Amino acid sequence: MSVSAPPVATPEMIARYEPVIGLEVHCQLATRTKIFCSCPTGFGAAPNTNVCPVCLGLPGALPVLNMHAVELAIQAGLALNCNVPEKSIFARKNYFYPDLPKGYQISQYDRPLAEHGWLDIVAEGQTRRIGITRVHMEDDAGKSIHDGMRDSDEYTYVDLNRCGTPLIEIVSEPDMHSPEEAFQYLTEMKQVLQYVGVSTCDMEKGHLRCDANVSVRPRGQQKLGTKAEVKNLNSFRFLKQALEFEIGRQVALLESGGRVKQETRLYNVEAGETFAMRSKEEAHDYRYFPEPDLLPLEISREWLARIRDAMPELPAVKRRRFVEVYGLSEYDAQVLTATRALADFYEQAAEGSGDPKLAANWTTGDLAALLKADHKEIEESPVSAAKLGELVALVAKGELTGKLAKDVLGKMVQTGEAARAIVEREGFKAISDSGELERIIDGVLAANPKQVEQYRGGKTTVMAFFIGQVMKATRGQADPPTANEILKRKLG
Repeated sequence: MSVSAPPVATPEMIARYEPVIGLEVHCQLATRTKIFCSCPTGFGAAPNTNVCPVCLGLPGALPVLNMHAVELAIQAGLALNCNVPEKSIFARKNYFYPDLPKGYQISQYDRPLAEHGWLDIVAEGQTRRIGITRVHMEDDAGKSIHDGMRDSDEYTYVDLNRCGTPLIEIVSEPDMHSPEEAFQYLTEMKQVLQYVGVSTCDMEKGHLRCDANVSVRPRGQQKLGTKAEVKNLNSFRFLKQALEFEIGRQVALLESGGRVKQETRLYNVEAGETFAMRSKEEAHDYRYFPEPDLLPLEISREWLARIRDAMPELPAVKRRRFVEVYGLSEYDAQVLTATRALADFYEQAAEGSGDPKLAANWTTGDLAALLKADHKEIEESPVSAAKLGELVALVAKGELTGKLAKDVLGKMVQTGEAARAIVEREGFKAISDSGELERIIDGVLAANPKQVEQYRGGKTTVMAFFIGQVMKATRGQADPPTANEILKRKLG
């Protein structure tokens, strides 16, 4: 019996539908110990070594809340423009899974830590505000490792080191309508969380994971379609690919007269497809009830104010300030605020340079190239921000040509010395004295009569040749604008 191929959605079909997407982002908080015990959270320990009776769920063990985790979670809520109520309540979320030894997860349900927030994104040339329903705290489960086939048997190993690691879950409103918007939302959220220091967001270590709820509806229709949840997306690229496939799958089903089932699906990276995992649970399936071993979490307004006052400037605010204060383009501001470390480095360099735009060019251009060649991040730069600012100041004042400055920067990267010390030792000072340059240029013109004749005959591109000869004669120390002006005058 032949099996018919699944329906395929054409671009024309997809265009008739509007995707509706909401994301649930799980973020591991940057604490040294777990949320309810003192076991370390470090990545890479031998399996089942960072465990204790509390995170193993042994009878009689009682949880003690990690207050540093609470502060980090509050910072995340504030950074995402949420309201943080004075009281939140922990709840038991009951379900069975091999790497969940307690048989339940300590989470939050109807009284979360933070709620009613938003995050602005730029997607497809437009700024959109994505609502955030809630930010709640919970402990992580362990990790199942599937070993494949061995002697015709499949083995699964359980590592409980991750049990009890502190998480926040950030639940968005269903406000996204394309895979690109979901991609940009996750990108912006990761940047915000890293800026505040809530998490490293290292996706390779599982510090940031994402579940996507997606449905489709005919364009113009207000009623939501039946959603499917795609679980455990651990990269931005896979999120986008999984959403593109799932949207096409649901459209094809509807166009062929079928219906979408409410279910949980997984994304197969090799096949580029989602596949059914289980029917989707509802909240009542988890039998939530208040955690009896933890008191309600009370957050005073004074405590909240102290946390808010200690928070750093957020990336969107910093981008806007870089444009307004330093006169940078939107693109340069975006590049320079990619990480908090890069933004802080640039700002310190700009303050010492006297020319913020030129400092931006040197930070993202020559210095970035040298660091990339050495496989280093900006935090590892052998040239400090203050020293780069000093180098840029020499160029801005005309004491050093751009060409020489590149050579000086290379020596700074190698030695860690200051720019002025290298300039004085190597004799790299720019020649801007008109009298000295005139004598050098007279010699260049006398040595190249053919090119002089070509220039005066209308071939003005020969000017680049003369500039090159002047630079060669001065070992790159001639001030280019001054040399160019003298050459034009002498050539008539």
